Amino acid sequence: MNYDAWENFNGVNWKKEINVRDFIQTNHTPYSGNEEFLEDATERTKKLVGKLDELLDQEQKSGGVLDIDTDTVSSLTNYTSGYLDKNLEIIVGIQTDKPLKRGVNPFGGLNMTQKACEAYGYKLSDKVKNEFQYRTTHNDGVFRVYSDEIKAARNCGIITGLPDAYGRGRIIGDYRRVALYGIDVLIKNKTNDKTMLGNQEMNVENIRQLEELYQQIAFLGKLKKMAKIYGYDISNPAQNAKEAIQWLYFAYLGAIKEQNGAAMSLGRVSTFLDIYIERDIKKGILNEKSAQELFDDFVIKLRMARHLRTQEYNELFAGDPLWITEAIGGMSENGNTLITKSSFRMLHTLYTLGTSAEPNLTILWADSLPEKFKRYVAKVSYDTAALQYENDDIMRPEFGDDYAIACCVSAMRVGKDMQFFGARANLAKLLLLSLNGGRDEMSGTQVAPKKAPYAGEYLEYEKVLECMLFYREWLAKTYVNAMNIIHYMHDKYAYEKTQMALHDTVVHRFMAFGVAGMSVLSDSLSAIKYAKVKVLRDGNGLIYDFETIGEYPAFGNDDDNVDSIAKEQVTLFINELKKHRTYRDAEHTLSILTITSNVVYGKKTGATPDGRKAGAPFAPGANPMHNREKNGALASLNSVAKLTYDICKDGISNTFTIVPDALGHTLEERYKNLVTILNGYFNSKAHHININVLNKETLIEAIAHPEKYPNLTIRVSGYAVNFHKLSKTQQAEIMSRTFHESI
Repeated sequence: MNYDAWENFNGVNWKKEINVRDFIQTNHTPYSGNEEFLEDATERTKKLVGKLDELLDQEQKSGGVLDIDTDTVSSLTNYTSGYLDKNLEIIVGIQTDKPLKRGVNPFGGLNMTQKACEAYGYKLSDKVKNEFQYRTTHNDGVFRVYSDEIKAARNCGIITGLPDAYGRGRIIGDYRRVALYGIDVLIKNKTNDKTMLGNQEMNVENIRQLEELYQQIAFLGKLKKMAKIYGYDISNPAQNAKEAIQWLYFAYLGAIKEQNGAAMSLGRVSTFLDIYIERDIKKGILNEKSAQELFDDFVIKLRMARHLRTQEYNELFAGDPLWITEAIGGMSENGNTLITKSSFRMLHTLYTLGTSAEPNLTILWADSLPEKFKRYVAKVSYDTAALQYENDDIMRPEFGDDYAIACCVSAMRVGKDMQFFGARANLAKLLLLSLNGGRDEMSGTQVAPKKAPYAGEYLEYEKVLECMLFYREWLAKTYVNAMNIIHYMHDKYAYEKTQMALHDTVVHRFMAFGVAGMSVLSDSLSAIKYAKVKVLRDGNGLIYDFETIGEYPAFGNDDDNVDSIAKEQVTLFINELKKHRTYRDAEHTLSILTITSNVVYGKKTGATPDGRKAGAPFAPGANPMHNREKNGALASLNSVAKLTYDICKDGISNTFTIVPDALGHTLEERYKNLVTILNGYFNSKAHHININVLNKETLIEAIAHPEKYPNLTIRVSGYAVNFHKLSKTQQAEIMSRTFHESI
């Protein structure tokens, strides 16, 4: 392949095959300097942001949804062109025909689409209902097949958040391919794959792959038509930086028009785009101000992305997130940094446009990253609380140097891996279910196979572990069965044509399981082992509460007596999951991640032996339970770091909040100490951390006067949210978390 658009680009392999990674390796310009080259927002950008801010204010006053198109099924070419301000925009394209208007996507489920519309005072049109009257949706297919046992486990909350009533998400299209190669090359490549596969044996897998390839090719064609609605021809490679961003954005826009997935990550685009930016600067087409303006316009579009969700979904995943996760930084396998000037430009949008939860900016931290970049991201975290960090040094050996982050913490090779997302199992409830012989401690309903409940008055550690063994086996089997059903039906009725068209035809699949309540379970088992725990039973013999006498070591204090329990329990669960075959032979992975569903999990879980009361929230992700960390911030981080990536390859989420004064007296001292904390944490092979540097008083003020804090952003569990978008219950839970006052 050879195009004029590739003038002055180096390398050969990426011209012979679809290979964006090789293009980046042979063309990117590593940058080890500081942020002094960055420019402020242009007047044009400020006007555009002002228009968006007005709409965001209207959206908030309208109850969180500005408008819904109830007549049109969302897809790539079903809307006319729409603009925030056609005369001001450089990068164009929105999901519907008006900014912040949400579309409907009934392929996931017609009933849930109707419920989502009704929650905001809208009614789904008869036109759409009639179109789907004889169509099976993903949700329909799943519940046709679910067993009573799976339904019972789902309803009681021992497995929660399954993507059976919403799009699974967590699939990252390689949107860069459209910019680098153009649509026509991608269609030709997929057509060749389809022809070759058509000459092979027609077994079930090959037949399914052939149909999927047909759909992928069709939707690449639709993507081309969508761009033409806006007056662009994306048949061929982008000629310059503006086109590279526009082509890439069109690809992402096509994905979010087609799918309302739970997490629609962007991938890893900053360093890729920098290659075009640097070439245009050398040609005199761009200067630094116009280069920043391109990134600002691009990010404005990302901030406008919206999906229509049900109230139940919003309880689990609060703050209206899309998880438009952009991975920034990391190192090449050859030892060069992947930091470029555009890594800074992307982060700088938090200043030029104001703080925002989206896109979900994720720093791939490596020990060898340039020190000036480390200092800059520490400053950005301090100023905005909008960044999360993941350990490139432990992910790069697993995934190479061209992976990105799906949703919050999950690594995948861009365009080569995909994931079957699966929410999480409630480990704290597993303990209670085991003690009650398979009965739900909240309702008394028999959920799991019936066995004799725990018989003694006081809990004995080894006997409790023996009870858990049987029910862990049951839970793992039930969980895998549910996931297999969900993803079979999603592939059948809500397949991600656009996103998968931007993957290699042969991909590696992950089955992403998860757990919640890890620290509740660990502390409960620690209390049983090191203190004295008496069970309290109701008139039907159901254990509903506990009396705990004496002290016990709590997770989060760098104490191996309890930290080893946490690691053991997580290891036992992933090993049990691996005993069961997954759909399409996907690789089993596990995360310790709750998003904001730690509140919902708590509501569905009775009192636990650690002293937690019935209905009280869990700690988020892998965090210690609120305010049980007694030995300072570093001890808390050390406990989490002992949960190793090899057993939790889908990610280990840790949300860390520290007050500014704990980091030092001057700003430079605070930046330096934050870098030191991050270096130490990741050198201990920890995986992930959210950073909040703020005082509790700020949140108290924001609750009382939300109008004063429209852009206040905080990290929760794997993503950021605007604080005012959380419910009062969720805000209260965040207020109850540990605000570290000492290192």
